[in-house]
Amino acid sequence: MKQYIDKNFKRRRLSLLFAGLSLCASSSLFAQEEENQNLKVQDSVALQQELKGDNEVDGKKNGSDRNVMLNASSNSGPRDVNIGLPGSVGGITILENDLPVVYLFWPELPNKTWRQSVSLQRTGLLKMDELASTMGDLGFAVNSYTQTGTEKFQVKGKLTGSHFGWFQGDLNVSGPISDNGWSYTAGAFVNFDPSTYDLGYNNYADQTKIFRAGITKRFKDGKGEFNISYKYADSYTTTNYAVIEYGPDGEANEIDDFRIGRDSYIVRDGKVRFKDIDGGDYYWASMDGNDNTNTSHNVDIFGNYLMDNGWNFKYSTRLHLAKASLLNIIPLSILNANAEDGYTIASTGEAYTGAVGTQLGMNSPEISTTAIMGRFSINKKIEDHHVTLGILEQYYDIDNYLSNRSLFFQTVENQPQRLIGPNTDEYGFYGYNGGAEFHTGIENKLAVYASDDWQVNDRFKLNYGIFFRHHHIDGEYSLQQRGIDFTIQDAEKTPINKNWFNIAGKVNASYNLTNKFGVLANFQYTEENGRLERYSAALSPNTTTSKSPLGAAGIFYNGDWVSLVSQVTYLTKNNYLKRFNLVNPQDDTQQQQTTTYYDIETLGWTTDVVLTPFKGFSFHGLVTLQDPKYKDFTFNAFGNTYDFSDKTVLEISKVLIELDPSYTYKDWKVWASFRYFSEQYANINNALTFAPRWENFGGVNYKFNDHLNFGLTLVNFLNQVGAKGTINGAELIEDPEPYYGRLLTSSYIRPFTAQLSVGFNF
Repeated sequence: MKQYIDKNFKRRRLSLLFAGLSLCASSSLFAQEEENQNLKVQDSVALQQELKGDNEVDGKKNGSDRNVMLNASSNSGPRDVNIGLPGSVGGITILENDLPVVYLFWPELPNKTWRQSVSLQRTGLLKMDELASTMGDLGFAVNSYTQTGTEKFQVKGKLTGSHFGWFQGDLNVSGPISDNGWSYTAGAFVNFDPSTYDLGYNNYADQTKIFRAGITKRFKDGKGEFNISYKYADSYTTTNYAVIEYGPDGEANEIDDFRIGRDSYIVRDGKVRFKDIDGGDYYWASMDGNDNTNTSHNVDIFGNYLMDNGWNFKYSTRLHLAKASLLNIIPLSILNANAEDGYTIASTGEAYTGAVGTQLGMNSPEISTTAIMGRFSINKKIEDHHVTLGILEQYYDIDNYLSNRSLFFQTVENQPQRLIGPNTDEYGFYGYNGGAEFHTGIENKLAVYASDDWQVNDRFKLNYGIFFRHHHIDGEYSLQQRGIDFTIQDAEKTPINKNWFNIAGKVNASYNLTNKFGVLANFQYTEENGRLERYSAALSPNTTTSKSPLGAAGIFYNGDWVSLVSQVTYLTKNNYLKRFNLVNPQDDTQQQQTTTYYDIETLGWTTDVVLTPFKGFSFHGLVTLQDPKYKDFTFNAFGNTYDFSDKTVLEISKVLIELDPSYTYKDWKVWASFRYFSEQYANINNALTFAPRWENFGGVNYKFNDHLNFGLTLVNFLNQVGAKGTINGAELIEDPEPYYGRLLTSSYIRPFTAQLSVGFNF
């Protein structure tokens, strides 16, 4: 096999095996969907020749994608990589030392405790089949490893900033403690990011601090190492939205008083009033205070030991303690108010006429969570086999998760002002705790798994694995209807005691017909049931097993200057949970919260190519054609029955293209990344669309010497202006024409941003 497939192709092919389809999936922050990673396939299916390095799980290497950290929406985390399914609120799964950085993304989002950092020894993209066979989950994952102590003194760091005032400082120091194998590591990461818009209540949209310290013991004769690592994280982030004027053909036009990506649609004092369902008291929550800050303590013990019989014992354990506070403001709709409607500005009492934005506030104050995890595995190369056997344990305790809710009105402008309306209280709020959430309890997942990489002969390679998991839930929730009088002390609680057995697995095969050309086929299967999060609403959730079979078949060609992989992929998943905050299309002032379940079926064709026609130049191209559909998607709202079966999945481009040229000459490298998204649907009824768009990045890197390097990155250097995602409050719209010229809200890509970095290593 070695003479037929070079290392670069193997990395690219392994990443492509299950990438197949590419959807830009929808996930509204307030929805808290129980849905897997919003993974944009075009980012991950091709691992170019200029990879950052290799990633490992249980001793087996996987490629890392140089584009995974290029995020068009924000600086706070990796970009999402699409697999053909709607995305979760938490985005792509992030692992550190082979364990999830958080057990569940809600209420502790992964970017509140993890950032790309020099205190990580390496970071890469874990392909889908490895995640299925080692975690039992569906999707791609970013896998990272903590920087351990070093045998020689080492200092490495990076300073990054932008012309908008962003500053990020990142430093790690490591070195020996003694001559008998002990060493240390310590790191600090600070991020002060104003984003691209000015808030009325704070200078920063993202303020994050992460500190690390660790000790390493290396055993003699290369037998292995033992590590203890501590991490403390303190973070708050803010999500902004854009006000647009919607037009024919999916146009998202800027209005005179609001610049997309440059202005803030968050109420200017950053405060929301709630009634606490844990006690019944009214209180004010601030977007930049403790009500929106996550703190966590993390202790990892990990390492490996090479046994005398040749088996490599690898272990990773974690204790994660967090207090998670979330404060989110979600736009629902925009209506027009006349003088007789009686709106006044809350801070001045002045009468207000014009556009009025309806906003939903959600606050989960200081939710205590505890996670205890451990992965233990052995692996060994036995003749033509590379065998792995492992155990994975995950324990999670969440103490009285709650989400307080309220609604309010605000002006439609940059840094809007809160309004007092005819149905609000004296502070401008109404609808307290409609749809408030509550649950408490524990989850435990215990799994065993096994896999084998089998080099059958010089032409044929087979990779297969199996994963068995027992999932236990024990807790309480409440079926009592929510509202202003709801408190968890007075609520009748219903016990939860569930046990499920899940199975996952993979089979990957590749066969060389010639020394350059071959065929591949893959199958992957995962399944899951409910989590505690599904019990947070006032209804009994559907915990039917969600099954996700995925099959793919294709061809590959690996020439002297061209590598190509092309394959067709089919993927289904059933029993998706989605929670809507719906707006009545006949009356913008009426909202309703609805929970529904649905299935998805998706088929796609992806072709990925890397060209290296001459020294220093590399070009990566990717084309994806796809057609993902909703299945069995019906629910009732506002007295009507809605059926969205066979509609195209939200935020989906049926044509996706990625173009990544780069050129390296001596110590200089010039690169670019262009991503094309064809027309996307902006509401589940497929009546509203967003026009095609390009996301683009570019940069220049210069290596001054072995110790110092510089980088210039340009985000959206073509200065594309437009909206993306979904249109809030428009889920049920059937006829787009009445909405032409109307003001709507949506998410967006960042405006042109210039980022400069300085890296050093001594």
